[in-house]
Amino acid sequence: MVFIAIIIGCIIGAIIGIYAPIIPYTYSGYLAIAIIAALDSVFGGINSVLKKNFDIKIFVTGFFGNAILSILLTILGQKLNVDIYLAAIVVFVGRMFNNLASIRRYYIDRFSNKNEKVEAEETVTTDTVDTSKKQ
Repeated sequence: MVFIAIIIGCIIGAIIGIYAPIIPYTYSGYLAIAIIAALDSVFGGINSVLKKNFDIKIFVTGFFGNAILSILLTILGQKLNVDIYLAAIVVFVGRMFNNLASIRRYYIDRFSNKNEKVEAEETVTTDTVDTSKKQ
């Protein structure tokens, strides 16, 4: 269900992106950091779905909260003439890689266990055929 929502959201976003006006350079930094924060929330949501502890309230508040906080850090950094947004990028990208690693491990384990079960079933079937031939 969540994956379908993600796919639909990506399609809608792509369609809107095709027809949306070009973002001015002055706002591109804000948009970039907000997208990174939103992607962090999406990967965290996928990871929590796989771990079976997904909560829509936590996802939505994290999605918008992370995006707003990162934009505010960017604004503050520009006012102080310090690149504070780099700290947010490091944190969000680090979390994205951790979530992606968890997702990858989940599917590798799932695929490995599936292959082990198939091999075990083949061994049981082969052993049964071999014992019937011996008798």
